Amino acid sequence: MDHTNHVRLSAVEINSDTLAGATVYGSNDDNLGSVSHVHGAGRESEIIVDVGGFLGIGTKPVALRASQLDLMRDEDGEVHVVTAFTEEQLKQMPEHHEPDGGAPWPSS
Repeated sequence: MDHTNHVRLSAVEINSDTLAGATVYGSNDDNLGSVSHVHGAGRESEIIVDVGGFLGIGTKPVALRASQLDLMRDEDGEVHVVTAFTEEQLKQMPEHHEPDGGAPWPSS
């Protein structure tokens, strides 16, 4: 997939409402997972990505900073994410745990 013509998200669009469920692609367009939710909003937010698994089963949530990702919309308006990390690198990251052990933080 050629991402060069895709529109990058503005800081205002970086939130759970916009990103939840977005597909996360690697640099070779490998489907690495999907965005679970976002802590905070804007360029300094923490994006929780579910990596691996099948149909949501066996996934591992990892936390990435928005600044580590390329967040965009394609020609059809579909939001997706591109990262330079490989699936193996993401799987080696520490598993993300919610601060209260339960539901994700609300987006701002």
